[in-house]
Amino acid sequence: MRIAYWIVAGLLALFYLYAGGRKVAESRERLLPMMGWVDRMPMPLVRTIGALEILGAVGLIVPPLTGIAAALAFAAAIGLVLVQVGGIVTHLSRGEANLIGLNIGLLIAAAAAAWLGTTWL
Repeated sequence: MRIAYWIVAGLLALFYLYAGGRKVAESRERLLPMMGWVDRMPMPLVRTIGALEILGAVGLIVPPLTGIAAALAFAAAIGLVLVQVGGIVTHLSRGEANLIGLNIGLLIAAAAAAWLGTTWL
């Protein structure tokens, strides 16, 4: 189960470091082509979501890797599940049901990481 956790958590961490880093560092205009929802969100909220994604990615990797508070990996995975629930709600409220496929995939992967992360509880 630990090998499966590292595969799932590693892929999720890479994705969230990239996506969160973009939300934190780039302007609204640069984000719009890939993330159309930022047009109606205040940029401080977009930046906060990005920071939470980065923290979630770090939380998936660093605690189990160091063995210090390894149970935080479970909390990080649950946090990323909640981020995707928010993403799904946002898309549905904008009438973009056709765009939630990636959110559902990430939600399932984060839930799997949470389940696999219970090995450290």
